[in-house]
Amino acid sequence: MLVRDAWRLAVGTLTAMPVPPPEHVDRRRAAMAMAVAPLAVLPLALGAAAIALLGQLTGLPHLVTALLAIGVVVAGNRALHLDGLADTVDGMAASYDRERSLAVMKTGTSGPAGVTAIVLVLGLQVAALASVLGGDGGVRLALLALVAVCASRAALSLCCVRGVRPARQDGLGRTFTQTVSPLLAAVVWLASGAALAAAAWWAGIGWWRGASAAVLAALVVALILVRAVKRFGGVTGDVFGAAVEAALATILVTLSTG
Repeated sequence: MLVRDAWRLAVGTLTAMPVPPPEHVDRRRAAMAMAVAPLAVLPLALGAAAIALLGQLTGLPHLVTALLAIGVVVAGNRALHLDGLADTVDGMAASYDRERSLAVMKTGTSGPAGVTAIVLVLGLQVAALASVLGGDGGVRLALLALVAVCASRAALSLCCVRGVRPARQDGLGRTFTQTVSPLLAAVVWLASGAALAAAAWWAGIGWWRGASAAVLAALVVALILVRAVKRFGGVTGDVFGAAVEAALATILVTLSTG
């Protein structure tokens, strides 16, 4: 029951896939849900990989293929993480007053800073994925795209690690934050890094690029968390979304370099 509830919580929270609600939600189940987040988004990653492979087989321009693949991921989570990215950036740009920033984040509208952040991050994701798909690989490159999407969700284990406090005691803050042990978060990132390294090696671009992508993504997420704690007093669900989108952009950009 524990594993089933955690899985339902992860899939229901992170994707638009219809799943029965968990019978019980507590901090133990929330911790497990965040730990399995990279696997919970596998349906979205499979969709992106399928588009990537189909685009290569039909001769679509790599930029068009990458845009469609990223679009599948965005649609598959109802743009939840992009909304979080926009709200986080708007909050940071609004004021140095903590309460004012948190109020801006709860308005539900996106200001110019948030919209710009979405354009820049989505642009990086699409351009980097197009560059990755431009290589010689076919199925192997499609698999690399799949692993990149899954690995980016490892950001959530860092967002929920013990010691990173919530900015407010409602919403995701009360349920998810400070539920994941540092050891579990490390295991999630090591597994994600190993998967990226293996996929990059199989795709013929060097295992070290996959490993580097995981390390750099973890550093970017850590910087976002440090900034959020300083500006907001902790993290919110919006910060979770910003961390995921930044992690995916970092992974894809790192894989595209060479």
